[in-house]
Amino acid sequence: MINPTTEPDHESLTDHARALLQETSEAVGEKVHDARDRLSAAIDSGKKTCGKISGKISDKVVEGAHAADELIHKRPYQTLALGVGLGALVGFLIGRRSSRRDS
Repeated sequence: MINPTTEPDHESLTDHARALLQETSEAVGEKVHDARDRLSAAIDSGKKTCGKISGKISDKVVEGAHAADELIHKRPYQTLALGVGLGALVGFLIGRRSSRRDS
């Protein structure tokens, strides 16, 4: 699964590259044909790489979620105390920051 914030950028880049390939299909010249071939190969390579990376990231996220779930079930009170402690710390820091602005 690709990150939703990067997916539109990736799709937009791919769409623009494909449009460039279609627009230059009638162009004559060895350099143009070589450039089109390299661009097409780069697009295909990018799609494969993106698919592999997104698969690995997805697997790591699932592993992390399972590990967190297991930890919460093994030590519910410690997890609760940690959550309360972190919430208090964040609240304290935000409170200090807003009191400095008021001064």
